[in-house]
Amino acid sequence: MNENIFRILAAIILLTGMGISSYYRIKADKDTGETISRKVDGSIMMNMIKIGGLILWLSPFVYLINPAWMAWSKIGLTEWVRSLGVGMGILCVLGIYWLFSSIGSGISPTSATRQQHTLSTKGPYRWVRHPLYTVGSSLFISFGMMADNWFIAALGIFTFILMAIRTPKEEANLIEKFGDEYREYMKDTGRFLPKIGAR
Repeated sequence: MNENIFRILAAIILLTGMGISSYYRIKADKDTGETISRKVDGSIMMNMIKIGGLILWLSPFVYLINPAWMAWSKIGLTEWVRSLGVGMGILCVLGIYWLFSSIGSGISPTSATRQQHTLSTKGPYRWVRHPLYTVGSSLFISFGMMADNWFIAALGIFTFILMAIRTPKEEANLIEKFGDEYREYMKDTGRFLPKIGAR
């Protein structure tokens, strides 16, 4: 496959994932009549997320517009590895649909929960408490593989680390809202990957 085919496939995968995410996030705001303030996570964390997010979202589009602009971070991956990135990206898009359709209007842009939030334990949430962080960061790693670009892949890892730092606060909010129900849920599920030996 030549560079243009990888660019087209990367664009389709990224834009499809973004489209699914945007649809469900807008729908959650409409369904609940509630827009959650991003200030809830604190100014330092939110500034890191905003800056990281801006770079994270701009870099793939810079590559899609002109790969030569990102040539400084080219790895030199084989076509086979880049094709593996395409397969991984497709799985990530399916995962994005699965997790958003499972959590419905409970999705939130911050660590805060919505007032009408109900605990979702279906779909991927049956095994993993925060599949969005795993799948979302994996999508950018797969994009980095498709684009043959270490910087984009590293941004996916960096974003996952930021979200992992924020997760204890998010889980504290969920315990505050759901109490023992969430504590029991935590016993049977992994934070980012399925728990080995869980029921």
